[in-house]
Amino acid sequence: MRKALVTPSILSADFSKMREEFQTIKASGADWVHVDVMDGHFVPNLTFGPPVIKMFRPHSDMIFDVHLMIEEPERWIDAYKDAGADRLTFHIEACKHSHRYLAAIREKGMASGITLNPQTSPTEVEYVLEECDQVLVMTVNPGFGGQKFIEPVLEKIKILRKMIDNKGLKTQIQVDGGVNSENAQRIFEAGADILVMGSAFFKSSDKKALVEKIHNLNG
Repeated sequence: MRKALVTPSILSADFSKMREEFQTIKASGADWVHVDVMDGHFVPNLTFGPPVIKMFRPHSDMIFDVHLMIEEPERWIDAYKDAGADRLTFHIEACKHSHRYLAAIREKGMASGITLNPQTSPTEVEYVLEECDQVLVMTVNPGFGGQKFIEPVLEKIKILRKMIDNKGLKTQIQVDGGVNSENAQRIFEAGADILVMGSAFFKSSDKKALVEKIHNLNG
């Protein structure tokens, strides 16, 4: 039986008190920490890179699930490994040789992932699924937090679930963008394994209850 995992996105955290925010994530029972990296080129926003993540690392023993929204992600595999990334995901739209770089991420000892923007067909990853530990499906256009969930992308999740199951793979489906307690059940039923929650998590008055609700989804 599948169990939904929760990974809060620190893009929605209070950067003036990150030590406390990491403690809050841990205490909630969440599974991983999701780290969104933006370069101001691939997406119209800028966050942080390896030096900042390296400073974050001593404040949390949780899995760092790093999502690269950057151009030429292949140039930065070593840097994010050294910074403390446990899982590294890049956009298929930003890379010409995805299979090669997915393999390179695994060779460095990290879990490998590939991301699809809302408009990108799930068939784009069909022939690299064997090299993916996860496929991240964006349910908003990447670059900013707090956006509204794009409903038609649920069909993409269903298609990916069938592709993965038909191949007998253990590749997980992660969903990021506008995920909250109201739509989590439908996202899980569509086939998602990992739910990234930003605003919904950090604005919640009872984060532990929220995480428990996601962990108890069924379908």
